[in-house]
Amino acid sequence: MPDNVENNIIKVLKGLPLESEESETCDFTLEEQNSALESQGVAPTVDPNFTPILGETVTYIVACVLINDQNEVLMMQEAKQSCAGKWYLPAGRMEKGENIIKATAREVLEETGLNIKCTTLLMVECAKGSWIRFVLTGYVTGGVLKMPAQADKESLQAKWILNLDELNLRAKDITHLIERARAYADARRRKDQAWHQDMLPVLRPHSKMLLRTVIVIKKRATNRVHVLLSERNAWHLPVCEINPTKSLHNTLRKFMVELFGAEVGQHRPHGILSVEHDPSDTTDGICLTILVAFRAPLEEVPIIGKCVWHETSKELGDQLLVRVAARNSTFPVHVIC
Repeated sequence: MPDNVENNIIKVLKGLPLESEESETCDFTLEEQNSALESQGVAPTVDPNFTPILGETVTYIVACVLINDQNEVLMMQEAKQSCAGKWYLPAGRMEKGENIIKATAREVLEETGLNIKCTTLLMVECAKGSWIRFVLTGYVTGGVLKMPAQADKESLQAKWILNLDELNLRAKDITHLIERARAYADARRRKDQAWHQDMLPVLRPHSKMLLRTVIVIKKRATNRVHVLLSERNAWHLPVCEINPTKSLHNTLRKFMVELFGAEVGQHRPHGILSVEHDPSDTTDGICLTILVAFRAPLEEVPIIGKCVWHETSKELGDQLLVRVAARNSTFPVHVIC
């Protein structure tokens, strides 16, 4: 495998950003996706020149799940007229010019009165490609818990809660987030190596919304791991543009067909390895790197795109196998229908 690509995979596994000239390469643009649909007699519904602009064409949400030593979760009571008095996690829309970490800390401070330090991403949730919620956790560094006397337009109060059944929730879509955070906190206390390490979204600007893939397979004949590389322009991990009108799973499925054909073999989207985002004055692009594992041996996975299978070094292959084998080694992607 070319050294630069192997180094890039190692960077992704460590949650480090790739170089800008490598991170913008795209193998399946919206224009190419539209052409593929038209060839099947289907009218495309997305502008091929779609630009992600926060508050206009895309919505990014942050939510923070904080668990204390008593296994209690930090909750806030809503002040908005539409859901006043109900309880929810500190969460809200990212604002123009904010990165994910700063937006999370701001929401927690506004709604609970507490200062926090974010430590890791927990989950990524998507409703079509233009609505994404980033779920983070961390710990309190200061501030004063908001009491009813400090109620304002952001929230009425905040509390540490052990049993969610005691609260009238705004929505139950946060219960699985809290379960995930508690499980992660417990795994960290037990030093469970099967779980992902602390890893935050990294600062890397993107002009588009991109899905980078780390597609792996273990070759039966040699017992060695292979990774799919695209040879368009230069060797790189295959990347497609996220369709803002479709779910993330739909985007990935179409891309896999583009790479392997309609009879693509059994494979599993394992989870997110890294998130890259850094807003600019003109765009709010993002890049999600996802781990995909084939179940079949290499010899049974033909390629129709401009890609090749490359054998990794044994060290890198072992690292990838650990990620594939451990269910909690990546960040889950939850697609909201």
